[in-house]
Amino acid sequence: MAHKKGVGSSRNGRDSNPKYLGVKRFGGEFVRAGTIIVIQRGTKFHPGRNVRRAANDTLFTTIDGHVKFEHKNKQRFRVSVYPVATEAAKN
Repeated sequence: MAHKKGVGSSRNGRDSNPKYLGVKRFGGEFVRAGTIIVIQRGTKFHPGRNVRRAANDTLFTTIDGHVKFEHKNKQRFRVSVYPVATEAAKN
């Protein structure tokens, strides 16, 4: 039996579509409620204040505010969203 296939067909003609993973909103940016902050596989970034994790580990905001990336501990990052201070709250 031949160990090499004859002419014509190629074995390597497969490729998957791009998944567009990564950070979508960066630290200090203003975001609206429901905005996706990070699309990830696994939990490289963990949810912090006012951030939730979807079933596919995507992080999204629950309030309007500014994004902040923080250290959870030495190995892990946490993503939080803090509300914008208004003039009425300052007085």
